[in-house]
Amino acid sequence: MLSLLHIENIAVIQEADIRFDHGFNALTGETGAGKSIVVDAIGAVIGERTSRDLIRTGAKAAVVSAQFTRLPALPWFAQNGIGPDENGELLIQREILSDGRNVCRLNGRPLTVSQLRALGRQLLNIHGQHDGQQLLDPACHLDYLDRFGALEGHRTAFKAAYETMSALRREISALEMDEAEKARRIDSLTFQIGELERAELKLGEEEELTGRKKVLRNAGKLIDAVEGAHMALSGDDEREGAVSLIMSAEQSLSGARGISDQIADVTQRLTELRCAADDAAELVRDLRDSLDFEPGALDELESRLDVIYRLRKKYGATVEDMLDYLARCKAELEQIQDSSDTLARLEKKLTSALEKARAEGAKLTAARKQSAAELETLIQEELRQLDMPKVRFQVAFSAKGGEYAMDETGMDEVQFLMSANVGEDLKPIQKIASGGELSRIMLALKNVLAENDDVTTLVFDEVDTGVSGRAAQKVAEKMAQVARRKQVLCVTHLPQIAAMADTHFSVEKGERDGRTYTAVERLEAGRRQEELARLTGGDHITPAILAGAGELLESAETYKRRLT
Repeated sequence: MLSLLHIENIAVIQEADIRFDHGFNALTGETGAGKSIVVDAIGAVIGERTSRDLIRTGAKAAVVSAQFTRLPALPWFAQNGIGPDENGELLIQREILSDGRNVCRLNGRPLTVSQLRALGRQLLNIHGQHDGQQLLDPACHLDYLDRFGALEGHRTAFKAAYETMSALRREISALEMDEAEKARRIDSLTFQIGELERAELKLGEEEELTGRKKVLRNAGKLIDAVEGAHMALSGDDEREGAVSLIMSAEQSLSGARGISDQIADVTQRLTELRCAADDAAELVRDLRDSLDFEPGALDELESRLDVIYRLRKKYGATVEDMLDYLARCKAELEQIQDSSDTLARLEKKLTSALEKARAEGAKLTAARKQSAAELETLIQEELRQLDMPKVRFQVAFSAKGGEYAMDETGMDEVQFLMSANVGEDLKPIQKIASGGELSRIMLALKNVLAENDDVTTLVFDEVDTGVSGRAAQKVAEKMAQVARRKQVLCVTHLPQIAAMADTHFSVEKGERDGRTYTAVERLEAGRRQEELARLTGGDHITPAILAGAGELLESAETYKRRLT
């Protein structure tokens, strides 16, 4: 359960600590005092979407902390390897910064907002004052039914089959084209393939040609350089080259190498130098022999580079890109030419996939109809307890439209129908339900859904809109019943509901030094009676109204004792 809520700089709340108890907790106060801001803070600390506009004017950040205790072993704990501390406490903190960043922590460990949101959905449910509007949208009814029936497994199995079928349908659509379009595409692909194949492109060819071009453009300078080196090393008929001169020096000293160690060392170095010079001379000779430039070689090379350049503008930035494009063109051409065979294979697969999707859809429909019957019974019982004994509630099914009569949610259209008065036909809720009826139907639905999950805390934000008199008393009694199984936090304007609470908080707004401040006070017996009198009579509290508030509290306590 939610034990402690700490709020800093959220809207008009500068700082507040609210210690909730188990059972039924009610928050009351004047309109605009900031009751719903408390609910917004709870939403923020469990990862709901929020805005930096929530930060109090002048503050750099808003902070919300929540302490939870007495928690069951939630699936999120095992999935994320984080859980309550050794005292069974879970402390969540979310800091909302003015630059839009969020800092989230769980028992001091950092979390992402998405992780926090997933955990929050297992910790508590918030039922806002606008949730009743979802009952007016038939698109939400299917999700309510599937959630009640815990049909996620059926729905996942169907969705997998449906997506397989849809993927095959897309493949078939991609292959299906009229004959004229097919002929145009074949002509285009054939031309492109022919142009690329005639070019006989090779990986690394452009780089090699570019290097060769540089050599050819400097052929004269290269020949002169190599000839000079050859003359210096090997000489000619008129003069000796470096190799011969080094050899002569080596021979002159070799006869005296036995006389002096120094002469022997020099002779050895001359021998090494002569060998190195001889090797260099041979390399230069080979280079000179290779410089055989054919006339027109440069023009031929530039022509080849021009072919590659023109193809590069059409098919890719590099030879590798062009060869990849060629492979893709060949594959597409082969696919189009073989499309008849491919289509036949895909159509066969589609038939099988469609049969599987329909089979999974039929299972999902059967499970939904079984769940619908249970939901109808439970909702009608809840509504009976909420002073709507004559109401009839029904889950109506119809088939999906479209070519295959299905979409990713299944093969069913679902709509909630009701009849509020005896003798009246069942009609869609959005056409006949009043505001008070919508509030009670939504409360009934939320109560039924809450029975099927492990969430320990339910938050109701003014869900009693449009309810008064005897109906308000029934809603209060229903809240008290729910609070015997789960912790309930309720923002309300109704004295009947506030009187039924086990713990009562007053939210009051005031001004100080030109700023608005909101404070949250836990009310004891005397102050509770005064607050209930204010809810009943406004500013004009008479002794009779005050006495009536006391009787309301006594009546609520009597009712709650009967529940234990």
